[in-house]
Amino acid sequence: MDEVHHMSDPARPRATLSEVAARAGVSKATASKVLNARPGVAEETRRLVREAITELGYVPTTGPRETPGGQSIHVVFDTILNMYAVYVLDGIISGARDLGVAVVTSSLEEGGPGHPVPLGADRIKEIAAQGAAGLVVVTAELTGEEMTACEQADLPLVVIDPANPLDERVTSLGATNWAGGVQATRHLLDLGHRRIGFAGGPVQSVPARERLHGYREALESAGIELDPALMGSGKFEESTGAVLTDRMLGLADPPTAIFAASDSIAVGVLRSARRHGLAIPGDLSVVGFDDTYNAMWMEPPLTTVKQPLRQMGRVAARTVIELAAGKVPDSHHVQLATTMVVRDSTAPPSR
Repeated sequence: MDEVHHMSDPARPRATLSEVAARAGVSKATASKVLNARPGVAEETRRLVREAITELGYVPTTGPRETPGGQSIHVVFDTILNMYAVYVLDGIISGARDLGVAVVTSSLEEGGPGHPVPLGADRIKEIAAQGAAGLVVVTAELTGEEMTACEQADLPLVVIDPANPLDERVTSLGATNWAGGVQATRHLLDLGHRRIGFAGGPVQSVPARERLHGYREALESAGIELDPALMGSGKFEESTGAVLTDRMLGLADPPTAIFAASDSIAVGVLRSARRHGLAIPGDLSVVGFDDTYNAMWMEPPLTTVKQPLRQMGRVAARTVIELAAGKVPDSHHVQLATTMVVRDSTAPPSR
């Protein structure tokens, strides 16, 4: 009876999910699964957690179930050697700071730039063993084994701009890439362009494919037949834009505009155009995607589709902490809106 009286004492601080987990002898993530009636927990474990909830008088809240002070988020990038990663990391750090959470970062390019290594199940186990509240993976490819490793380690996982399709076990964040592809292409169509090239990202990348599909949709809606000679793909790097633009400008009927699937690719497009003696935008209009810091400092300043990169980072930090606290996400895939930013690299075609 003393225990019951203590539970009802209004002076006693609210019990936390961590206290429930400790009383039941399980991890906080396992206690969260029981609380939210999720599968993958033995019946005996469920009984222990329910008993702990009753004994402690634990009452779930509608938001994060406890203050995350002292926790840390581990963030893994495929590479940090681009402005995209800098913007996303800035958002994650800002969001984590608001939550009182530390951020630990690492890159898959341990072998040096251009030599990524897989994340791997062993590394995931190490991150969990180090006490991370959750894992945020940015633009890297995740295997089924790695997703399973996160589940088994009770390590909440959020992926920003996944490089490959993911199942419902994973919460992912990104921009409205398809809509952004439509926005970029329609901008060029509205200016009067009809020969519009597409310099795309990796074929396996989900965001790159969505941008390509947006480009195709805009052209098809305008009644323009797709020309495979005006489409190409590669890495999200300057060299991709240069190689693809060299090829397109060698056609008998070259494009009057090119939509690049990232600002870094757009840099290569501009470089190739100048090498061919073309004026931007007089001879060739160029649209990028991302709106990173260097877009406005290009010559001329780049028209581009703005991704809310910092906001994506902030949302990822908040989401992974909410998952660690036991909150079930409203959606397993969240997309934040893109906007068109018109600068000086686009104009009506001269021919």
